[in-house]
Amino acid sequence: MNLDSLRAFVAVAEEGQFRYAADRLRLSQQAVSKRIAALESSLGVTLFDRVPTGATLTPQGRTFLPHAHAVLIAARHAVESVQSETRPLRVDILNSRTLPAVLMLDFHQTHPEIALKTLVLRGLGTALPALTAGEIDATFAYHPEPLPPGFESIVAYLEPHEIVVGDRHPLAGRTTVPLDELRWYTIWIPGIVDGSEWGAFYRELSAEFDLTIDSTGPNFGFEELVGTVAESKSLTTFWGERTREAGPWPPGLRRLRVVDPTPVYPWSLIWHSSNRHPDLNTLVEHVQKPPQPTDDLWLPRRLRTIGFRGD
Repeated sequence: MNLDSLRAFVAVAEEGQFRYAADRLRLSQQAVSKRIAALESSLGVTLFDRVPTGATLTPQGRTFLPHAHAVLIAARHAVESVQSETRPLRVDILNSRTLPAVLMLDFHQTHPEIALKTLVLRGLGTALPALTAGEIDATFAYHPEPLPPGFESIVAYLEPHEIVVGDRHPLAGRTTVPLDELRWYTIWIPGIVDGSEWGAFYRELSAEFDLTIDSTGPNFGFEELVGTVAESKSLTTFWGERTREAGPWPPGLRRLRVVDPTPVYPWSLIWHSSNRHPDLNTLVEHVQKPPQPTDDLWLPRRLRTIGFRGD
């Protein structure tokens, strides 16, 4: 059975559209279609129903999917049995400015002997298939729902959220602000991606505290975001406590701690249970922290009662 055809089948099944699967596999849409057609011909069944919104699995396709996953995982294990010790540990950090990059820099400085490669993917929706396919060994993300079978995770860091304001903003003279008080101001977070894990985080936070979060406008990066906030009399934005600044900040920009409670973004380290990279356990041990008190913190509802030895 052709492994490339199996990869195409899994990609279409998970993405729901041939063009998204083609982007993921870095192939043309025509090439993906040909691989699926060849697989269906060899099996003698139809795996997908073509619908206006993309492609949905037939009953035979749903039955075949876990077996296709198993074959690809077995193939990956066969390769890694002779190669895993020679390739770098591959970790998705989501963004070079956010906390995962800071954590991985600390890991690299603590374990310089471990070959490491960091990648920037598009969020959990992209990272989970990459973990399954063995394209990466671990990712950092918040997952608002329980992970699918086959994945493991630990809470790596509860990152406090601050706000930043310009020196003409009504809050500019403060050093702290109660979370409930932020309902009177517009919090600008441009470019929240529909269906993203960070979108789910901000939706729950805003609903619980009646916050106005404006996600309109294109996202041109951190510099444009803080520059606009610095000049505004009304806008503020959330800022992760350990998000890295790029160069000097605009004059007059101020950071305020949010209190009573402090919202925290729960970053988890996530990996596939089948992964056998020899350095993965070292990474898990490095980021794993003992349970921490959460009395003065705001967490998404799902995480409030589970403790923090794992996810």
